[in-house]
Amino acid sequence: STISENSLKTSLLQLECHFTWDLLEEDVSLDSLEETVVDHIKFLAEFNIVDYNILSYVCHLKNSNEEALRNLKKAEEAIQKRHPGEIARRSLVTWGNYAWIYYHMQRYEEAQTYVSKVENTCKKLSSTAHGKIQLPEICAEQGWASLRFGNKYFERAKNCFENALKSEPDNPDFNAGYAIAMYRLENLAERYFEEMRPCLGALERAVELNPRNTTIMALLALELQRQKRVHEGERYIEEALQITPDFPVFLRYAANFYRKKGKVDKAVEILEKALVLTPNSVFLHHQLGLCYRLKALELKKRGYTPQEEVENLIQLAIFHFETVTKKKPTFIAAHSDLASMYALCKRYEEAEEIFQEVLQRNSLSCGEKQDIYLSYGNFQLFHMNSESKAIKCYVESLKLEKDSYPRRKCREAAERLLKKKIKSGLGDATAFGTLGLVHNLNGEKQKAIECYEKAIALDPDNEEYQNALSEL
Repeated sequence: STISENSLKTSLLQLECHFTWDLLEEDVSLDSLEETVVDHIKFLAEFNIVDYNILSYVCHLKNSNEEALRNLKKAEEAIQKRHPGEIARRSLVTWGNYAWIYYHMQRYEEAQTYVSKVENTCKKLSSTAHGKIQLPEICAEQGWASLRFGNKYFERAKNCFENALKSEPDNPDFNAGYAIAMYRLENLAERYFEEMRPCLGALERAVELNPRNTTIMALLALELQRQKRVHEGERYIEEALQITPDFPVFLRYAANFYRKKGKVDKAVEILEKALVLTPNSVFLHHQLGLCYRLKALELKKRGYTPQEEVENLIQLAIFHFETVTKKKPTFIAAHSDLASMYALCKRYEEAEEIFQEVLQRNSLSCGEKQDIYLSYGNFQLFHMNSESKAIKCYVESLKLEKDSYPRRKCREAAERLLKKKIKSGLGDATAFGTLGLVHNLNGEKQKAIECYEKAIALDPDNEEYQNALSEL
């Protein structure tokens, strides 16, 4: 009857599990996420409860509820192995996921059974709790799930781990999650010139508590490298290579370290090895594409004569970037990377198609749009020789107010082109008007006024410039 279905829905919404954590499908590529988690399970036995739980949720999103149930069964087996003394407490998230999946399969009695299991356990653990209880391991599990759903969720992940650490400040797992979230947030902050919250301390503490967790060792190494302490960083990479020579997630970071250090061949060697272990990894393909692009541009810069070798490297980069864009359409940077490689070998129409397709998407974040406009502007300028179209792209990026590395690049490029035009005597009203707009978007009011006045002097009837000036 519908009454029980409605009251069931009310109880379900009280549960703490992946279905109530607002993890939105549109923020990830499900296939790619599934591959990442499956690889993680394959190479890291001890983490599997969290991984099986998120895998069940991903399977549900991909409409395979039977597969979702099989993964929850595996999560239960892992709980029995790892926490034989507190099975009920450790099963709350898993049982919550069971309840939701049975509900979606319209198997309401089974769903109700699991809701009751959660509610009874919560009552035992705390007299006030209904189906919600703030256990540190549940906070942490929400944190791990948030890290998997992309950068919109990193702040939330940090808060989840912070909450968990309040109860258990020395828990190695919570410290690891917290350090990873801090590292990713710092990378984002650097890109958007936001306040940097230093993550070095969190990483050092996490490594101290997890001396064999090579993922965190590698992030610590990358952070030391970012702070120009390359030798210290490299020591961690070398030590970690001894501990897990065959763990792809670690190998990917190690390769990143060597690429940034300028040891591109060493990076390629590590990535190729990792790719044998996890042939579907989007990240490995992307990193390989970046390495081959670097090598190709290096040779081009040196005026290298055997054109064949350059061509070969360009084709390799294209192959890897194409793989990424097919497997993970939401990986926006890879689309720009691919377009720039097409441009390099004069496949201009294909490059143009990529830019058009990506710019038509509704789901892009502000930073992703700025990135695409920068790449598209550079493409128009350097490959299509159209200064006017390039300027248009750069200005579009400036209209997105959020400060970022690509936005600053667009500002510099637009100003440089417009000033050059004006200096060479080709400065028409449009050039002054556009420069006025650039200054205005940068909050340089006085400079904007001067430019608009010159534009109006050259084109007195132009309402656009008059309106812009009157608003300043």
